[in-house]
Amino acid sequence: MKKGALLLVAAWAVAASGLMVPEAAGPQAPPNSPVSASNRAAFDQYCVTCHNQRLKTGGLSLEGLDPAQAGSHPELWEKVVRKLQARAMPPQGARRPDEATYHRLQSALEADLDAEAAAHPNPGGPILHRLNRSEYANAVHDLLDLDVDVTSLLPPDDSAYGFDNISDALGVSPSLQEHYLSAAVKIAALAVGDPDISAGSDTFRIHQDLSQDTHIEGLPLGTIGGTAVRYTFPLDGDYVFQAKLYRTNLNIVRGLEYAHQVEVAIDGKRVYLATIGGRDDLESLFDKPTDTGDAVDARLRVRVPVPAGPHDVSVAFVEDSPVAEPSRLQPFLRSSIDNFDWAGRPHIQTFTITGPFNATGPGDTPSRRKIFICRPSRRSSPEVLANEGGCAERILSTLVRRAYRAPVDAVDMQRVMKIYRDGRRTGTFETGIEMALQRVLAAPKFVFRVERDPANVEPGAPYRISDVELASRLSFFLWSSIPDEELLSLAEQRKLKDPATFDAQVHRMLRDPKSQALIDNFAGQWLQLRNVRNVQPNSDLFPDFDDNLRQGLKRETELFFDSVIREDRPVLDLMTADDTFVNERVAKHYGIDGVHGSRFRRVTLADERRFGLLGKGSVLAVTSHAERTSPVVRGKWILDNILGAPVPPPPPDIPQLKEKVEGEKPRTMREQMAEHRTNPVRATCHKVMDPIGLSMENFDVVGAWRSDDDGNPIDATGELGDGTKIDGVITLRKALLAHPDVFVRTMTEKMMIYALGRGLDARDMPAVRAIMRGAAGRDYRFSSLVLGIVRSTPFTMRVAQQPASVN
Repeated sequence: MKKGALLLVAAWAVAASGLMVPEAAGPQAPPNSPVSASNRAAFDQYCVTCHNQRLKTGGLSLEGLDPAQAGSHPELWEKVVRKLQARAMPPQGARRPDEATYHRLQSALEADLDAEAAAHPNPGGPILHRLNRSEYANAVHDLLDLDVDVTSLLPPDDSAYGFDNISDALGVSPSLQEHYLSAAVKIAALAVGDPDISAGSDTFRIHQDLSQDTHIEGLPLGTIGGTAVRYTFPLDGDYVFQAKLYRTNLNIVRGLEYAHQVEVAIDGKRVYLATIGGRDDLESLFDKPTDTGDAVDARLRVRVPVPAGPHDVSVAFVEDSPVAEPSRLQPFLRSSIDNFDWAGRPHIQTFTITGPFNATGPGDTPSRRKIFICRPSRRSSPEVLANEGGCAERILSTLVRRAYRAPVDAVDMQRVMKIYRDGRRTGTFETGIEMALQRVLAAPKFVFRVERDPANVEPGAPYRISDVELASRLSFFLWSSIPDEELLSLAEQRKLKDPATFDAQVHRMLRDPKSQALIDNFAGQWLQLRNVRNVQPNSDLFPDFDDNLRQGLKRETELFFDSVIREDRPVLDLMTADDTFVNERVAKHYGIDGVHGSRFRRVTLADERRFGLLGKGSVLAVTSHAERTSPVVRGKWILDNILGAPVPPPPPDIPQLKEKVEGEKPRTMREQMAEHRTNPVRATCHKVMDPIGLSMENFDVVGAWRSDDDGNPIDATGELGDGTKIDGVITLRKALLAHPDVFVRTMTEKMMIYALGRGLDARDMPAVRAIMRGAAGRDYRFSSLVLGIVRSTPFTMRVAQQPASVN
């Protein structure tokens, strides 16, 4: 560990201790309630008849409790409101109120709960929030204009409530501290261009099932297959590029039957071209297969001088002319054939970049331009050294302000300047800046989001957070990163208290490309799009599924969600929209004609079955198993992510569905699920999940449409918990949207969890309802939900706690 890093360990320990401070509970007092006598009678008739002291159905008794005092017990009555919203109680078969009574009871309880929340706000909130890997990488990029691969520097983050930015799950350990300190050392060296950076290597692996017989988006025109990476070269110097080809299980390089050309390009410009395959390689392949493979790989190695900084590097095959080789039968869309066949096309397996060698200097990189906003004189004299100190202070104060997301504190500057001077005494001006930068990148004020209670606020009292703290909450919500200069300057001037200024900043931030973080981190986890990369269907059963389709299905849904943000569409479009985004590979999968090439473009869907999220192949694939669909997983996904009614974990020792038996007639999924439900322990949850999942059985494991399963016709009929009859995905979608506010509420709650970095509870439900009421007047457009969240009490306030010192 370099000098200065040890000073941070004690500060980290103090910062981490703040994570254990409990949240304060706000006061409760029953207000005057609007619940009328008729509502009380209806409540007794439809609720207490089952939930009383004698029966205690579901372990709950409401007998003796007064709904007119709902605000005194929000945890209990919010559960009742949730059941009324979903029309889940009373259950089917019992006497149920009419729609007007449902609405009257729900509205009265909500009004009482909301009045209590308005009178006694209790926003809660964690006092410390560690940056997760994604936030740390984005913060480094926005601070230093430097892209870093945090997956190689920091361990994965734990998740809770469906997201990996939850404060309680982002713990701190000695090992994690070491990782952050080590990351700070490496990042500072890369950002400054430390001349002592030694040669290293990075290897990029290509999915075995990537079809490499077609052009891949982002690679140079005229190429097929291969891969492209955005790579930051640390210094001006020579770098070695090495591509290696896939080999069969017998160690034979695949695809040497005909000659192929492989090119390496930097920023789209070819720097190397090699020929592999053809007669000579094919003849030697059978005599010395291993030696031939090694010789071919050696041909795909080149050393090239590259200037420091970020560059797009690609390796790919030059596209063959139409007559370059005889046509071959190819029964499947996937070009990556099995591991025993040596014929077919060659496939690139890995691409390695090694260097720098013979480094000549740090170059003129974006990160150096971002850091070195001034330069001291090259002469050596007391006056020059004083000038160096002034320049160093200017550089470091700029970095500290942005990194710590607050006006520069004198104590913070004393610390970083001391480390700068220590580094300057033993090295150059840039050495001192590098060491000080290490301190900044590992400091608790950078790694943690810290909010301090004002001295004049009593513990347990709610208060509005400062503009600077609000700016950080806003930027980490919408950008997963630090505030930019405009937002931070307005916060320092306390102008975010002005509603017009605040709203204008929200709209600006949503338009900014950095709001892509909402797609990557919010939608990616809410809709489980991050899991698409792990989808691996049985290749014998689904031989045309390849990585091109895997990436395409994920990209389709990302672009779809992006259109809702950029065009400020109603969020209900996520369920009902008749448009989507496809390239040729995805279009073939969906049976859409007239789409050619790797570029994604917007299309109007003629098939209503594909409308909205329920028709997206990404959603359908992540809710399936490798060999079969899963009505349970699909039903659970909809209950959790669309209806906001998560299913409890299954009891232990629940058996899986029985495997197919050779010689027996294949059973339908419906028959297998019916047998599975014979156990009373399983039946309760499955009664809710199974009809939803079975209505989507026409979509197979990879989201393709089918009319039968293993020769058995698909039966997608069923009945939902409220008695609604469905017969497939179209009627399911209509049933789910019979009460559109349910989906909007679910999305609002998911987004609030993500925005606050904590789970929601009863105290947050009045805020959720206020957000929905405000958004309803704007047709539930995306920005109206975001504005409602960032204006809400939980987002703009917190409860004072015992302060934790953070240095």
